[in-house]
Amino acid sequence: MNTGLPLVDRRVIVALDFDDRRAAEELVERLGDACGFYKVGLELLTAAGPGLARDLVERGHEVFLDLKLFEIPNSVAGAVRAAGALGASMVTVHAMGGTGIMAAAVEAAREFPRLRVLALTVVTSVTAGDLADIGIEADTEEQVLRLARLAVGAGCDGVIASPREAGALRALLGPERLIVTPGVTLGPDSADGGADGGTGGHARLGTPQAAFAAGASHVVVGRSIARAADPVAALRRARGAW
Repeated sequence: MNTGLPLVDRRVIVALDFDDRRAAEELVERLGDACGFYKVGLELLTAAGPGLARDLVERGHEVFLDLKLFEIPNSVAGAVRAAGALGASMVTVHAMGGTGIMAAAVEAAREFPRLRVLALTVVTSVTAGDLADIGIEADTEEQVLRLARLAVGAGCDGVIASPREAGALRALLGPERLIVTPGVTLGPDSADGGADGGTGGHARLGTPQAAFAAGASHVVVGRSIARAADPVAALRRARGAW
């Protein structure tokens, strides 16, 4: 499918949050050359295996492999090397795992120049109450910034956080680090007629406009595009945020 839209900007990453390969491939087909960057997460990877990610790369797309690695350093390093071998452009590791696992991920990624290691700070579904439940007294932004400092010290290329923390992170990290924000919605007045289906499990939401204005380098958009009557129009709207 040729949409007539050039792949000139890949700051909007479309999340393939599906439980089977066919549904994911149908969205990729509908978007055609309008989209050049896809997120493959644990659900789709478990259901479809790594073949889809490899195929997307072979078709010229970039792949954000959202593994959220939180394991012993040797296992993390092995998973990062596997992501690099697939041709992924981004892979995630939990900052809560500490410097050891992040540094192991960064070292393993050196074999793959195009692979960037991103540290997941605080999952977008988590609230201050959730942090308190596990003994963390900081609010979400304070914890995000704390983990971002740790990630930078470990050599990570950037961080994952909600749109609400993007501004504080950009002020902290400077202009070069990547700030990738899931939890992004086009809102109820979008071209899909509000097909977001609620919050999608995210507690700290934001729009592409707000995320980019605050300093995000990339946004991850899922339901607002995947469930839209016209996914290309929804993607065009997300891209229009800047």
